[in-house]
Amino acid sequence: MNHRIKHRLTRRENLKLMGATLAAMMLPSMPLLANTDGMHRKTLAGSDKKLPVIGMGTWRTFNVGSDETLLDARTEVVKAFFEHGGGLIDSSPMYGSAPDVMGYALQKLGTPERLFAAEKVWSPAGGSAREQVAELKDRWTLDHFDLVQVHNLTDWRDHLAALQEMKAEGTVRHVGITTSHGRRHDEVEQIMSSEDIDFVQLTYNITHREAENRLLPLAEERGIGVIANRPYDGGSLIKHLKQRNAELPEWANEECGCTTWADFLLKFIVSHPAITCAIPATTQVEHMRENMRAGHSPMPSADARQRMADYIESL
Repeated sequence: MNHRIKHRLTRRENLKLMGATLAAMMLPSMPLLANTDGMHRKTLAGSDKKLPVIGMGTWRTFNVGSDETLLDARTEVVKAFFEHGGGLIDSSPMYGSAPDVMGYALQKLGTPERLFAAEKVWSPAGGSAREQVAELKDRWTLDHFDLVQVHNLTDWRDHLAALQEMKAEGTVRHVGITTSHGRRHDEVEQIMSSEDIDFVQLTYNITHREAENRLLPLAEERGIGVIANRPYDGGSLIKHLKQRNAELPEWANEECGCTTWADFLLKFIVSHPAITCAIPATTQVEHMRENMRAGHSPMPSADARQRMADYIESL
């Protein structure tokens, strides 16, 4: 065992110990009764399971190491996510300590039945797909993942074959692939057309709509769930709107129920019929609450979605 792996395992054990201790003290007062009225959900193809359209990402935001103050702060974000009807949480071994931080939060809060745990396998993480999934389950303190994806298509043939075997065995429930920043769409299309996958994760937001051309129609045709990453374009969309002191148009509230920019940007994404859910990431409880409110009805029509895109383009 090399020094880097040994250090990570020691940190994970420390997180588990802290989480178990806190769970014993906190769990009875933490019922996680979700305020889910009005939350829009979409049915997974070939299943009766429905996912809330607003999920949660952990890229950058949950890589906080073993700092107890930051761990507790992220736990509060997870708590708000579940209290407001959240389901899918996405992470990756590429995201540093994020899987360990999720393990800490779930140990402290308990693991709600509605959790849809989504992870990834990634060649630079080391080890086979099976070894990575086993380690990640340990880090999350879970006995299974609902979805395991091949991160950014790295060695996708080998990893996907292994994940398909694990799905057949019942150790993984769904399998998929991911890409981001609009990269490698031709290869993604080829995999979606030729392989038996349940999900694809890709970048889709109001200013990055390339996936509408081929990938989203293909997902609908093939019954593949779609997870939209970078819904705020890594935060730059919100920053741009604030810099311009942009105000929501009056019609946004009347037609789509939008009262914040989070509503506007997220409702645009999840109202597309091919999108299963979006996975915004945040470190702030209030921002999480805003994100989750965006999943409530009403949702914009196709005409309203075009009007929304035109408005953003005009700013």
